[in-house]
Amino acid sequence: MPIYEYGCLTCGKRQEVLQRHDGAPITTCAECGGRMKKLMSNTSFVLKGTGWYKNDYASKSTKNEKADKEKADKTEKTETAEKSGDASSGKETATKAEAKPEPAAKS
Repeated sequence: MPIYEYGCLTCGKRQEVLQRHDGAPITTCAECGGRMKKLMSNTSFVLKGTGWYKNDYASKSTKNEKADKEKADKTEKTETAEKSGDASSGKETATKAEAKPEPAAKS
């Protein structure tokens, strides 16, 4: 059963009451007979650790940004490798492609 906190509007006394969720609220103060009001109080548990806040979860945009960055890094590495040692093999491939004769056109 939940615990509810009430405060007297006349004398200011606070009182915690263990009552059912659908129970009738307390309306009069036992001390002075004044009007009681249900108060909002702190919860009895605290959420600690990771995973309880918005910034603890990866958003879709963050995942997409990471994927785009990885693709850009791979492309940059490939371009760097082609510019450095693989430039001669690229020329040979181009020369071989140019040396192939074109098929004769059928009439």
